[in-house]
Amino acid sequence: MDFSTPVSLAERGVLLRPLSRADEAALAAAAADGELWKLRVTFVPAPQDTGDYIRTALEMQAAGTRLPFAVVEEASGRVIGSTSYHDLLPAVRRLEIGHTWYAQSFQRTHVNTTAKLLLLRHAFETLGCLMVGWRTDILNLRSQQAIERLGAKKDGVIRGQALRRDGSIRDTVMYSLSAQEWPEARAHLMQRLAQPRTAP
Repeated sequence: MDFSTPVSLAERGVLLRPLSRADEAALAAAAADGELWKLRVTFVPAPQDTGDYIRTALEMQAAGTRLPFAVVEEASGRVIGSTSYHDLLPAVRRLEIGHTWYAQSFQRTHVNTTAKLLLLRHAFETLGCLMVGWRTDILNLRSQQAIERLGAKKDGVIRGQALRRDGSIRDTVMYSLSAQEWPEARAHLMQRLAQPRTAP
């Protein structure tokens, strides 16, 4: 199966649907909720750069290296962030999850856990992936903790792997979750979602 084929995934009031150029204004509003583009250790577009952000994501999709999603609150239809499959490697049945960010008012809610459940379930149970990976800035401890809560294993650190927005060079922490580890991780995610969470 082509890993870059657009698909919509939904559960618990969270919809992941294909990102499109029509999402520019809504995605800009989501990024403005918390001024996320000012964070040093993430790659969130400034509102005026959202069009370029979407254009790049769609060009990568056309090249078969990324599948970008808009994250939508189903009840309101509001776009509240974005996430992607990227570094798609169908030959070895591996992909990575990243380019993930949410409007500040939806952080620390069930949204991220639900989105990860949807993405991982589709990757392992529909696409037949053997491995799903993540990468994050070594300074982004919050992201590392969130990835580890998913049950992912730390593979190591790639030193001097990427540039930050401010021009500094970052070390990147790599994580992965295997198909064999997925059933336990899925049960853990379902357990977390069953616990009461504060809604925005």
